[in-house]
Amino acid sequence: MSQRICFTLRVKPELMDEYIARHSPVWPDMLEEIAASGRRDYSIFHLGDGLLVGTYTTDDDAAAQAYLAGSAVAARWEESMATFFLDLDGRPDQAAQTHPEVFHLETQLDNSRKAR
Repeated sequence: MSQRICFTLRVKPELMDEYIARHSPVWPDMLEEIAASGRRDYSIFHLGDGLLVGTYTTDDDAAAQAYLAGSAVAARWEESMATFFLDLDGRPDQAAQTHPEVFHLETQLDNSRKAR
């Protein structure tokens, strides 16, 4: 069963333009590592004042995290990005705060249709 993950990170506001530039584009080998970890439909949004919210889908988030934790490419990427973040203890890909999903349209539609 797929898991939908939401996370937040805070970037130093004065570094936001550079953070965005670093993602335009992300290193090709890092993109391949993210995909190989099992994460898909991955997006990061800037909400203003340095606040980021990201989402992705995976079949096993613990396995995806473990894969990236052992990846030399991900370690280099995260090291290159570490100076951007506020209030973060550890690598961004491992230490981002996650948030529970409250509502998902497709899940509720499926459940509603099955109950009929």
